[in-house]
Parts: sequence; C-alpha cells; structure tokens
Amino acid sequence: MTALSAAPGPAPAPAPASTSRSLSRLHRPALLVWAAFVLLVTGWLLWLHFSKVPTERTCPHLPFDSKEYAANCDYSAFTDANNVYNFLGEALTYACVAVAAWAGGALVGRELESGTAKLAWTQSLSPARWLAGKLVAAALPLVAGGGLLALVFDRVWTSDEDWLVSNWTYDRVFIPRGPLLPALLLLGLAVGALAGIALRRTLPALGAAAAVTLLTRLYLREAWKPLRGPLHGFWAVHLSATAMVLALSVAATAGAFCLLRRQAR
Repeated sequence: MTALSAAPGPAPAPAPASTSRSLSRLHRPALLVWAAFVLLVTGWLLWLHFSKVPTERTCPHLPFDSKEYAANCDYSAFTDANNVYNFLGEALTYACVAVAAWAGGALVGRELESGTAKLAWTQSLSPARWLAGKLVAAALPLVAGGGLLALVFDRVWTSDEDWLVSNWTYDRVFIPRGPLLPALLLLGLAVGALAGIALRRTLPALGAAAAVTLLTRLYLREAWKPLRGPLHGFWAVHLSATAMVLALSVAATAGAFCLLRRQAR
C-alpha cells in the first residue's frame, strides 16, 4: 500500500496580543505622565506636612534678626505653605479637564479617525468590548492615583488645618480631600469617551471633551453648594457630591456605549 504523505497545512496565525497589553503599550506615555504627576504632588504634599509647615510654626518664636529666621521665615509666594497647598488643590480640582482632553483625543478620537478601531473590530474585538477595555484600562490607574492623592491631601489638611487658612468649603480643599477627586477623574474619562465617539476626530473631540468637562465642573460647584444647608459637616456634603458626579459618569458612559452601538451597525 502506497503511503500518502499529507501536504503541510498553512502555518497558524500568531495569536494577537492581549487587549490590556496592547492598551498599555499604546498609552504608556500617558500612564507615565499620570504616574509622575501623582508622585510629584504626593511628594510636594508630604514636604509641606513634614518640613514646611513645622518650620513655619517655629517662625513666630524666633528672633526677627536671627539667622534661623532669615533662612527659613522670609516670605516667598512660591514656597509659602498656604500658597503651595492652595495651588496643589486648584491643580487637582481641574485635573479632570486634562483627563477628558486625553480621553477624547488620544484614547478614543484618534483611533476612530485613523481607522485603528475598525480594524480591531473586524479581527478580534466587538465595538463594545473595545470601548470597555479602553475605559477599564484607563479607569484603574486614574482611580488608584486619585485615591492616593485624596488620602494624602486629606491627611495634610486634617493635621495642619490650624496653619492652613483655606476653609473646607473652598473647592480647592473640598474636592481633593476624598472620593470626589477620583469620581471627577472618572467623569472626565467618560465625557472624553463620549466626545471621541460622537466626533470621531482627534482635535475636535479633545477640545469638546475639555470644554464640556470644564463647564460641568464649574456648574457642579454651584450644584453642591445648596447641600451645605440640609447636610452638616464635610463628609455628608462631600459624599453627596460624589454620588452626584458618579451618576453623571454612569450616564456619560452609557451614552458612549449606546452611540457606539448605533454607529457600528
């Protein structure tokens, strides 16, 4: 009996890289920038708590003409503890605008404009899974970093409140002291994704996401002020405002998925 040799079949296609690995590689620069921002602000806050505020507390007890006073107590707008703390608080309250701009432009809008997203949809991912993967991969470091910043910011405030003149009702103190900070970051991410899907172009999505998030952030400042009447204390107002922002984030995320599904039909 003649042995028949089987013809070699085509070589199997290489397995595609995992979604999370691809996202991590694609947006690694943004992740590094975010990590550097979190570490910088955290280090700055710890410097205030462990070095600057204790030094300033000793100034009233030092002779005005002493070397110690001249070295540590001369006023500078760039090193004064209150100024630095207020500046960091303001930067954190508007970090959501930068997140929205990045999400609208780089995370979603650019891939829709270039056709990379459609290529992924035809190979291995459905549009919903594609968007979900992007949002989860971005949300995890945002929540982790925002949570760390909120913990450190609140620690500095509660320990040095006697020296820091800002009131807790000011946005620069009210927002970064708890979960409202990561909630606003998630809102920026959701609005950015919605803008990117709606406009499908990098620069228009970037600008629209930043503008909408900024206006929403300014409106929310007026929306949670009435909460200070029926609710008493920082945490009651703060957690109510956090719930308000999370509800908006869920609505924006749902809108992004619904719009993507309609476009992908």
